[in-house]
Amino acid sequence: EIRTRDWSSDVCNEAGIKLMTALQRRFDPNFARVKQGIVSGEVGEPIVVKLCSRDPSPPPFEYVKGGGGIFKDMAVHDLDMSRFLMGSEPIEILASGSCHIDKAIKTLPGPEAYDTANIIVRYSGGREAIIDVCRQAPYGYDQRAEVLGTKAMIQTDNMYPNTARIYAKEYTGNADLPYDFFMSRYKEAYKQETIAFVDALVNDKPSPCTGEDGLIALIMAIAAGKSAEEGRWVKFSEVADAVQCDENGCMVVDLGVKPTSTKSDDWIRRAIANLGRSRTRVAK
Repeated sequence: EIRTRDWSSDVCNEAGIKLMTALQRRFDPNFARVKQGIVSGEVGEPIVVKLCSRDPSPPPFEYVKGGGGIFKDMAVHDLDMSRFLMGSEPIEILASGSCHIDKAIKTLPGPEAYDTANIIVRYSGGREAIIDVCRQAPYGYDQRAEVLGTKAMIQTDNMYPNTARIYAKEYTGNADLPYDFFMSRYKEAYKQETIAFVDALVNDKPSPCTGEDGLIALIMAIAAGKSAEEGRWVKFSEVADAVQCDENGCMVVDLGVKPTSTKSDDWIRRAIANLGRSRTRVAK
């Protein structure tokens, strides 16, 4: 929730404490190599980013209920990754959601009723990131990325427990299915993000994934939910201008506001400024 994330970020900033948002995919060797290809110029300027995120099986009903829905509890990682790979700030989003796997969740409100979703995130110059997420892929974790650049295309494949392949009359391919548990799939990512945070603490470096990064990813997820509910493109500035705080914390209210600016990075500064002003009013 915004109320937890933004207060934590403000408090840490005021106290001079380093805060890291654990968006672990940034530290996964596969995604990191894609980013390296962009930063080094190997791929050129990114034109299209494609991300696929499908879990092996749907979570329990109790996990989905009250969790904010598929855009917040699942696609938020892909939304952050699209921004990470594009290297610029998003402008608007178009999303849709549906339920095909766990019919029980259809009774839940808003995006909590979706187990499948498709997202388009628009960046400056008309560049777009295309994301599909689903709570079930019977063959294991399906987490892939592809970036088409002006010089080349780079993509990742799924992670397998081993590299063994079977060549038989009936079948040719990997001997085993991809990893089916996130702790196994992202084992190296968790290790690398811990090392990166410790390095930032010990050597007084900037946090490798800030509280602001987490806030932006959450605003993107909120906007995706609104887009899916209303069936239209939603500018992130609509959400940024609707962040308000009171003595109980902060939340997004009155999402019907008109954006006050069309510049791609203005909404982030305004969201942070709105949180700061609201928090100051509450303190008084």
